[in-house]
Amino acid sequence: MTIYELVQLLNATQKKPLTSLQEWVLHQAWEGKTYSRMAAEGNYVDEYLRKTASELWALLSEFLGETITKYNFRATLEPRQLTKTQQQLIRDFSNANNSSNSLTIEFPGAPLAINSKFYIPRPPIEELIYEEITKPGSLVRIKAPRKMGKSSLVLRVVAHADSLNYRTVSIDFRQADTAFLSTIDKFLRWFSANVSRELELESRLDNYWDEEIGSKVSCTVYWQSYLLEQIQTPLVLVLNEVNRIFEYPEIAQEFLPLLRYWHEQAKYIQVWQKLRFVVVYSTEIYVPIKLNQSPFNIGLPLKLPPLTTEQVQELAQRYNLDWTDRSQTKRLMTLLGGHPYLVQLAFYHLYRQDVALKELLQQAGTESGIYEEYLRYSLATVQAEPGLEVALQQVMRSEEPVALDSKLAYKLESIGLVNIDGDRVIPSCELYRLYFARKVLPSQEVIVPNGSFNDNFIQLERENLELRRLRDIDDFTQLANRRYFEQYLEEQWQKLTKEASPLSIILCDIDFFKIYNKTQGSEAGDNGLRQIAEVMRQLVRKSHDLVARYQEDEFGIILPNANANIACEVAERIREKVKSLAISHDSKIGGLPAPVLTVSLGVTSTIPQRHLNSDGLFRKAKEALAQAKTLGRNQVNFQQF
Repeated sequence: MTIYELVQLLNATQKKPLTSLQEWVLHQAWEGKTYSRMAAEGNYVDEYLRKTASELWALLSEFLGETITKYNFRATLEPRQLTKTQQQLIRDFSNANNSSNSLTIEFPGAPLAINSKFYIPRPPIEELIYEEITKPGSLVRIKAPRKMGKSSLVLRVVAHADSLNYRTVSIDFRQADTAFLSTIDKFLRWFSANVSRELELESRLDNYWDEEIGSKVSCTVYWQSYLLEQIQTPLVLVLNEVNRIFEYPEIAQEFLPLLRYWHEQAKYIQVWQKLRFVVVYSTEIYVPIKLNQSPFNIGLPLKLPPLTTEQVQELAQRYNLDWTDRSQTKRLMTLLGGHPYLVQLAFYHLYRQDVALKELLQQAGTESGIYEEYLRYSLATVQAEPGLEVALQQVMRSEEPVALDSKLAYKLESIGLVNIDGDRVIPSCELYRLYFARKVLPSQEVIVPNGSFNDNFIQLERENLELRRLRDIDDFTQLANRRYFEQYLEEQWQKLTKEASPLSIILCDIDFFKIYNKTQGSEAGDNGLRQIAEVMRQLVRKSHDLVARYQEDEFGIILPNANANIACEVAERIREKVKSLAISHDSKIGGLPAPVLTVSLGVTSTIPQRHLNSDGLFRKAKEALAQAKTLGRNQVNFQQF
C-alpha cells in the first residue's frame, strides 16, 4: 500500500482521524527522514515531535497486531495490498468526508492524494494523457521542474490506467544506487528486475541474458519474449526522474535510444503494442544523442505550466479563503508566478492563520519567511554544481534576459529557478530574484550600469570566482578540500561563538581502504571513493553544512547549528548508506568488519567559546574516530568536547 492509502485507512477506521501533524510525520517517516530533520523542517520542538511519533507507532502496532517502528514502517507496509473491505471503508469515509463542510489539510510537499480537493487540473493535460495511453505503443513525455506537480499528475494517470484494467509500473531512477549506474549491463538488469518485481513475475534474467549478443539485445529479448508475453492487458510504464540518467552519459547514450527502439517496435511487432510509456523528467537532455535515436523528439510532449490566476483563485476558495475581490490573488501571483507548491504552501499557512498575507509577502524572500527551508535547499543544490552559482547570480541580478551556456541553463531550469525563452534565461518567479540576488555570493557587490551587465566585467568576475572555486575544491571528488575545510571550520567557530549556537564535526574514514586499493585495484578504489563521496553529498544537504575530502580516504563534515544528537544521526545515516552500497571487499585478510566497504566515524560537538579554539574541537573528533576504529570499525563513536 502507499502512504496515502495508509493515512486514508487510519482516518477511516479510527475513532478520531489523524491530526495534520500526525499525517505529516507519517509522510516524513515514509521518506526516511530523521526526527531532527523533521523538527527543523517543520519548526517543531524535537521532543514534541518524537512523542507524537511514538504515539503513532503504538497506534499502528495495535491496529496491525504487530510491532511497527520508524525503522520497519515502510518496509512492512509497502508490500501489502489493501483488502476489498479496506478499500470500501476508504471509499465510504471519503464520500462522507466530502459531503461535510470540514476541511482537512496536510502540510504541502508530498504528491496530492487521488481524492484531494486541493488538486487543480490543468486542462487539457490530464485528458490528453488519458487518451494517449489508450493507443498501442504510445509514448507521453511530461516535463516540469521539481515541485511543479509531476508526481500528483502521475498518480492520476496511474489511477486512470487502473480504471481501464491496465497493468501499471512506476520506476523512479532516483532509487537506482550508483553501483547500478556504472555499466549499461548492470543498469539494464536493475531496470528489468524491478519491472519484473512490480509485475509480480519471477525474475528470469539469467535465462535470457547472453553476453555473446550484448546487454541491450538480451534486455529486449527478455521484455519481448518474457515480460510482455506474461501479461494479457496493456502495460503503462511510468519512468520517473529520467533526467538522473543524463548525469551518466555512458548509460544515457545506450538506454535512451533503446527506449525509442522499443517504442518503434510497436509498428511492426504486436506484443510491443502492449507497452505505453510515460516519461517524466525535469530538464532538457544535454547528452549528445542522434536525433533519430532520441526518445525526446517523439510521442506526445507535455510541459506542466504554472497555475493561472483563475486556478489560484479556485485553490484559494478550496482553502476557504475569502478572496472574492481577487486583489490578494494578483499580489500572490506577482510574487510566486503560479508555482503550485509555493502557492499551496502560502495557502496552508494562511488557512492556519500562521501569518497574514501582508506579512507573508514582506518576509517571503528572507530567512524568517515561510519559504526559508525551500529556498535554502535550492541554494544548496546550486552550490553543489560547479558553475551554477555564478550563472544564477547573472540571471537574478540582471533586469534583462541573460544568455547562458545551455547545460547550465537546463540545470537551473530543472531546479525550477529559471525559465528559458529561446536562448535567454529569466527568473521563473520574483521570489527567487528577491532571495538569490541577495543570497548568492553575498560578498560580491556588483554594480549594474543602466540596469544591464557589462560583458567584460561579468566574464572577469566569472573567471575570478572559478579560480577561487578550484582553489577550494578537491579535483577527484568535487568536494571541498582540506584547505577550505580548515578555513571554514575557523570561520564557523568565530561566527557561532557570537551566536552561542552549537557546532559539530564528523570525521569519516573508509575502513581498510589501502588494503582494498591494493587487492581490488586502483580503478575499483577510485569508483568506491566516488560512491562514498556521493553518499555524503546526498545526506548532508543544508546550505551552511560542509563536506570535504580531508585526505586520501578520510572525509570531514562541518555542521553549524547542529547539536550532538543531529550530528550522530547524520553520521549513522552515512554509515548505513555506505554499507548498503554493497561494494564488495573480498580480500582474504581477516578482521574486516564486513565483506563490503564500510566506514568508521568520529563525532564531536560543542557550543564554541572565546577561551577555546577550533583546533581542540578537531582533535576531539580525531580521538572519536580513533576510538571507533579501536572498537572494531564500521561504527559511530561520539566524544564530548
